[in-house]
Amino acid sequence: MDNDNPIRIYAVEDDPVYTRFLAYVFDLNPEIEVDFFTDGKSCINALHKLPDIVTLDYSLPDMSGDEVLKAIRQADSNIQVIIVSGQEDISTAVELLKAGAYDYIPKDDNTKERLLVSIVNASKNIKLINELNTLKQEISVKYDFSNSILGSSPAIKEVFKLMEKAIKTNITVSITGETGTGKELVAKAVHYHSERKKNKFVAVNIAAIPSELLESELFGHEKGAFTGAITRRIGKFEEATDGTIFLDEIGEMDINMQAKILRVLQEKEITRIGGNDTIKINPRIVAATHRNLAKEVEKGNFREDLYYRLLGLPIHLPPLRERGNDIIIIALKMLAEFCKENNLGPVELSSAAKEKLLGYHYPGNVRELKSIIELGAVMCTDNVITADDIVFKSIRQEDNITYENLTLKEYEARIIDYYLKKYNNNVLQVADILDIGKSTIYRHLKARKDERKP
Repeated sequence: MDNDNPIRIYAVEDDPVYTRFLAYVFDLNPEIEVDFFTDGKSCINALHKLPDIVTLDYSLPDMSGDEVLKAIRQADSNIQVIIVSGQEDISTAVELLKAGAYDYIPKDDNTKERLLVSIVNASKNIKLINELNTLKQEISVKYDFSNSILGSSPAIKEVFKLMEKAIKTNITVSITGETGTGKELVAKAVHYHSERKKNKFVAVNIAAIPSELLESELFGHEKGAFTGAITRRIGKFEEATDGTIFLDEIGEMDINMQAKILRVLQEKEITRIGGNDTIKINPRIVAATHRNLAKEVEKGNFREDLYYRLLGLPIHLPPLRERGNDIIIIALKMLAEFCKENNLGPVELSSAAKEKLLGYHYPGNVRELKSIIELGAVMCTDNVITADDIVFKSIRQEDNITYENLTLKEYEARIIDYYLKKYNNNVLQVADILDIGKSTIYRHLKARKDERKP
C-alpha cells in the first residue's frame, strides 16, 4: 500500500456489533479509508466513486451476497471483493470465488488477521492491475493513429479509414509504399488497436536475413538440426501465435521460400527444421513491401498464388511529397521530441524554413525529414530554424534534378544516364528497372554519341 494513494474500502455489514469490529480492524492501518453500508443496494448505488476493495457480508437484509457480488463485478471488474461471512459452507465459498470474489473469510477468532492479510494482498493485486492498464494505455497511445502517423491530408485520412477497417477483423493486411513512409508504424498501430494487442507483435525484415537462414528464422529448428543448432529455437511464426507477425519487405523473399510460406499460410501450421511434429499457429499476417508485387508476379519473381494470399486488405502509404501540410505537422512533432531528448529547449521553425520544407520532394520520406529537422535544430541560432538551416542532401542524383529548369526529355535522359552508370551500362537491366523498352535506351546512347561528335 502507498501512503500517497490510500486504499478505499467499502464495508457492507448489517450487524452493528460486527461493524464496530471492522472499524477497529481498519483503524489499525492509517493507509485505509473506509465507508460503511448496512445493505447491498446502498453500496451498489455508491460504486460510481470506485472503491478499491469491498468487504461484503454474505447475508444482507435486502440482497444475497452473490447478487451484490455480481453487481459489483458488472460495475467494475477491477474492484476486489472480500466476502466476510458467518457461514462456513465450502461449496458456497467455492462458487463465490468462481464468480469473481477475491477471498472468502469466515467470521471467527482469526478474522482480524486474515482480513488484514487479504486486504494487503488485494491492494498488491490492484497495483499490478493498475500498472498493467497503464502499460496497455501507453502502448495504445503510442500507436494511436494520430500519434504514430501524423497528418490530416486527404491521402493520410484514407489510410486511417482502411486501418479502422483492419482492426475490426483478422484479415491479412498488405502495406505498400516507398521506403521511409512508415509501414511498420501502420502495422503496429493495427496490432495494438485490435483484439490481439495482448499478444506479441513480431517483426521480421526479410531483406535483412540471408536466404539460407530465413527458414530457420521463421519456422525455428530442433537441437542438432544442422551444424551450430546447439539448442531448440522457436521460429517467428510460432512466437507470433495469437498475435501479429509483420513480414517486412516480403518482395525480397526467394521464390523457393515463397512456396513454403504459402503452405504455412494455407495450413496454419509449421514444422521446425529437423523436427517431425507439425505445430498449429494462428498469427495475424501483415506484409509490407516497397515493390509493386503485381509487376513482380508478371516478371516471375513472385508467386501469383502467394500474392493473392497476402493481398487481403491493401493499404498504400502515400509518399511524403504528396501529403502537403502534413510535412509541417510531422516536422514540428519531430522537432519537439528531438529538443526534449537533447535538452535543447524549445526551437521554432521560421516561416521561410516551413516554405522550404514544403517545396522539397523527400526521396527518403519521413526518415529523411527527421534527419533534416534534427540537423536544423543543432545548427540553428537563437532557437529558430531558418531556411539556411534546412539542408537537403539527397544521395541520389536523379532526386535533385527536378530543381533545375529541365524539359521532360532532358529529365528522362538524366534518369537513364544515372542507371546506366549505376549498372555498368547493362541495357537489359536498366530497361527492366525503369520499365521502358530497350530501344529507348539504345536511342539515348546513340544521341549521346552523336553529341560527342565534332
